[in-house]
Amino acid sequence: TEAEFQISFKARLWATDDRRFGVWAAYTQESQWQVYNDELSRPFRETNYEPELFVSYNPDMALGGFRWGLLNFGYNHQSNGRSAPISRSWDRLVAEFGIERGNFALLIRPWYVLSDGEDDNPDITDYYGYADITGVYKWRDHSFTLMGRGNPDTQKGAARFTWTTPPLLGPLRGYVDVFTGYGESMIDYNWRQNTIGIGVALNDLLDRP
Repeated sequence: TEAEFQISFKARLWATDDRRFGVWAAYTQESQWQVYNDELSRPFRETNYEPELFVSYNPDMALGGFRWGLLNFGYNHQSNGRSAPISRSWDRLVAEFGIERGNFALLIRPWYVLSDGEDDNPDITDYYGYADITGVYKWRDHSFTLMGRGNPDTQKGAARFTWTTPPLLGPLRGYVDVFTGYGESMIDYNWRQNTIGIGVALNDLLDRP
């Protein structure tokens, strides 16, 4: 039993006049904090760091009844900043395609692994695979997401369901997270687990600029 929190931000470095094409930098940090474990002085069990640099384009095209409104491509690094034997890291080229229709959006994110961490986690793609898919649905300011990823060859992967409520107190929204599978954090990339979390969030997936 532990607390988990995530801080993410991104900034536009450059854009065309119509803002359809731009260059972005982003950073995400996720931490698992054993705040309830007073016997061990409430340590942080794991922290993952994820800087990114990518170009983004808005095609604004009709595609089979959907609107294709997002195309990203860039570099992604993810690591836990630890020393061996619990160091975890990898580097990827990541593309992201986003289509939407009404209150529904679908985000498809394939990647190519540049470095799999060598001795840290050389089999990470056995558990994470080479892509993830996230569906997002909005209903009366509630936001629901379902993410799936995995490797068909190894039959290992993960799924995550989230529910974000409308604002309850200022910008704060209620948040429910259910995860099953491998790799909830990098230290657990080859460990299967089921977790459920309840907390607060400042925004949801579709609130991104």
